[in-house]
Amino acid sequence: MPKLPKWATPDRQAYLVKLFIRSQGFCVFGHKPCPIPEHHYEVFIDNLIKDWVADDKASRQAECEAERKALHNLGERRYPLRGQFSNIGKDVFYANQPQFYLEGVGISGLTFRPFAKVKLASSYMRLHIDLGDSLKDTSKNARRKAIRYGKLTDTATARIRQAVKDYLH
Repeated sequence: MPKLPKWATPDRQAYLVKLFIRSQGFCVFGHKPCPIPEHHYEVFIDNLIKDWVADDKASRQAECEAERKALHNLGERRYPLRGQFSNIGKDVFYANQPQFYLEGVGISGLTFRPFAKVKLASSYMRLHIDLGDSLKDTSKNARRKAIRYGKLTDTATARIRQAVKDYLH
């Protein structure tokens, strides 16, 4: 069995058969003595087949282009929007973001010990962390500055980091 060309779909073959039966192999528009050569069945179907081949080629190219775009798409928009990251920019931002933000330092009214209020990054969760004796080795003025301005010593910062790490893991 010979292999059919790509343009020869069953619908198109049925259309050619209907056209031949209707025209009886002569003028496809029904003129009895047809003076226009493009209306004759053979010439008309040759032009029709050329159109079908061109349509098939254009649709294959469109499919290839759509597949190429889908394979290489990163899910990003082509134009920058205010306040929106690209995929790579988002990864860089979250990699450089701290685990917590210090919101304040104060003295507990119940225990009279210093504590820190900390907001976890990318979350609404806030932790109240007891700083214990981490400010005890500093002077009275340094403790007051730590409470007033949030200027903590390295030991207090390390204690906060450890408490956040324990909470997250």
